[in-house]
Amino acid sequence: MTARSLVLLRHAKADAPRGVADEDRPLSARGQADAHAAGGWLAGRQVPELVLCSPAKRTRQTWHAVAASLPADAAPVVRYERRLYLGDPDSLLELVQEVEDPVTRVLVIGHNPTLSQLVFTLDPEAGGLDSDGLRTCGLTVHELDGPWSGCGPRHAPVTATHTARGT
Repeated sequence: MTARSLVLLRHAKADAPRGVADEDRPLSARGQADAHAAGGWLAGRQVPELVLCSPAKRTRQTWHAVAASLPADAAPVVRYERRLYLGDPDSLLELVQEVEDPVTRVLVIGHNPTLSQLVFTLDPEAGGLDSDGLRTCGLTVHELDGPWSGCGPRHAPVTATHTARGT
């Protein structure tokens, strides 16, 4: 059986300018630095083959900063998925279950509380996280044995956690 890695990444710190719609909020300077740091962490461990990203500005900017820190030859397929912005944990889980089986490493970039709820659905113990779940630019790595369609509650334990912070 092929081992698969699922990385769940909460977007980096965003600004909240007055008069700007939630979906259009940009990353703060700290958020940009943190997202670059997340890319550096992933570069040495979990370079994704597929990226599933919310279409919100702050998640797209998080992905672009992460990508800038990945190896030059990294060329993941990137899909912007509305379900990652508006969905609940079940719809996010369905999104993961729909991944094609040749793919072995997936990065999901989304929002709280939904992303943290998915972490605890996949691994109720979620070692390394407190009850508040993922902080901004926090990530969990989940391992799954078997097809993506078999990813479900209690079937993808957390094998690593990291909260990226730039300098």
